[in-house]
Amino acid sequence: MNCTSIRLIEPSDAPALAGLLSRDKQAYARWLPARPAEFYTPDGQASAIESLLASHGKGLAWPGVVVSDETVVGQVGISSILRGPFQKGFLGYWVSSLHQGTGHASRAVGLALRIAEDELNLHRLEAHTQLENHASQAVLRRHGFRSWGIAHDHFYADGAWRDEVFWERILAGGPAA
Repeated sequence: MNCTSIRLIEPSDAPALAGLLSRDKQAYARWLPARPAEFYTPDGQASAIESLLASHGKGLAWPGVVVSDETVVGQVGISSILRGPFQKGFLGYWVSSLHQGTGHASRAVGLALRIAEDELNLHRLEAHTQLENHASQAVLRRHGFRSWGIAHDHFYADGAWRDEVFWERILAGGPAA
């Protein structure tokens, strides 16, 4: 069995992420927004990582990578963190097509839940999946997420507006301060 871990993203992850994203660009077109060609290059990923780390520095996000046996195989992150009376964030993740079906996404989500609760002290995590993304829905269900609605024409990808299922998971943490 492969060992799965997650860690905070680093500038040195740019080449690996660019390679995975460019390789899977067509395979994931249905699920991800269109991006400029630069996004799929090491320089483009370096710029994206810089922005993610800036958000992390402001307490607005926890951007991570999914690692298997010391190799980056995807990304996981908690973004749009709201404090005050909300104490919530938005969970996002993907794993390279080369590494799907091996449990990496599920293990990464489980580890991200621990970070959300223990390190970020969040009370709630939310996520979205397209209606047809049954694999991702299964990962979320496995980790105690519940669906709470459908947003029609919510996300534009691969030339069409897509309906999305909204998910939530209530955590034990999170003071209302």
